[in-house]
Formats: sequence, C-alpha cells, structure tokens
Amino acid sequence: MPPESALLESRVLRDSMGDRTDVLDKVKVLTMLPDGLHVTTRMVAGYFEVAEQAIKSLVKRHREELRSNGMHTLHGSELQFFERSNMDLSAESYPQGRAHLTLYTCRTMLNVAMLLRDSEVARRVRTYLLDVEEASRSHAPAQFTAGDRSFDARLSNVESCLGDVGASLRELGPVIAGISVRLERVDRRLDATNRVVCAMSERLCDLSEDMREVRQDVAVLKSQSAKALRRRGGGS
Repeated sequence: MPPESALLESRVLRDSMGDRTDVLDKVKVLTMLPDGLHVTTRMVAGYFEVAEQAIKSLVKRHREELRSNGMHTLHGSELQFFERSNMDLSAESYPQGRAHLTLYTCRTMLNVAMLLRDSEVARRVRTYLLDVEEASRSHAPAQFTAGDRSFDARLSNVESCLGDVGASLRELGPVIAGISVRLERVDRRLDATNRVVCAMSERLCDLSEDMREVRQDVAVLKSQSAKALRRRGGGS
C-alpha cells in the first residue's frame, strides 16, 4: 500500500479513488446544504478544521482539477435562484448578498482531502481511503494460511460465490445503464426548468420596473393637470 503522502503527489492516484466519497462520513460527519448536494467554502474549511483562506489558496493552485471533480461557481440569475432555494441557511455558513458563490460536491470534498496537507482530518481521510483500497484489493482473507487443511475448500467456495456475484452484476448492468440514462435526462430537464424559471424571474423584475416608471409618469401627468386646472380657475 502506498503511503498517504502519495495521494498528495499523484493526480493519477487521486483520480483512481475519486468515487470513494463514503469515506468522508466515516472519518467525520459531513453536513451538506439543504439541497443535499453541495457545501460552501466555509463549510469545507469547517469540515477539515482549517482556515477558510487555506481552502481558497488550495483552489487557486488546483482549480482545474477541482472543477473536473464538481466544483463550480454561481453568478447572476443562477446565484439568485440558488439563494431562494436555500433561504433557511444561516448567515454564518452562507452569507447572502454576494456577487458569486463557489460550491463543492462530495467528490470535490474528497479531492480536497487528497490535496490538503496541513489538516489532521484530511490526513485521516487519506489514510482511511488507502486502508479501504488495500482491503478491497486483498484476495485471500488474513485467517487463511498455507498450513490450513481447509484452505483449498474455502478458496473454492469463495470463487464459486464470486462467480455468482459476477453473473448477477452482468444481469444488472443493462438495468443500471438504463437508470443512469433516465437520471441524466431528468437532470437535463431540471436544468432547462431552472433556466426558464430564472428567465421568468428576470422578466418579472423588468416588468415591475416598467410599472414603477408608468406610475411615476401618471403621477406627473396628474400633477400637471391639477396645476393647469388651478391656473384656469384663477384666470376666470
């Protein structure tokens, strides 16, 4: 098993373990935003028990890699829509009224854990990650020894079970692939719906501004009409 420091140096090794996001909750409870998918920079820093600036510096050095693992930044109408969807967030973990917001997924969080040097929590994640990876690669249980007379029989049983598992997985493959395709379609429809809602919100804001200007014009016209009537009354 490579040392946990190897994850700090090798992106290839980090990429090979990018799906093991379950490790995060095993090391420390990970609190998500109400959407259940994202965390903010401040929440990342809190999880790893480091200063928020340490996370920002890490993002500057590894922005491309972190983006490839789910990090993204919201601006404009997207940010406004996200803020409205997460109104119950506290100002402490998610301050409002900002020009942009960087969000991280669980995969991004795991990527940060494999890059962040000065964090004991990140170090524990790396160590646990490598331990789990080593255990998954181990073919023979530790209690089996060359002198164990039942070793061959047990190994045969294991191979038989693995054969059954392999057949089951092959049968499930098309089903899982179909579900994945449907989920991608749902995601695309949700994205399209979000864009439509944002566009409608912007149009309503524009309409509200137009109505305000119309009311001002009407008020001016009323005032001018009233003055004209008073002048006519005085002249007569």
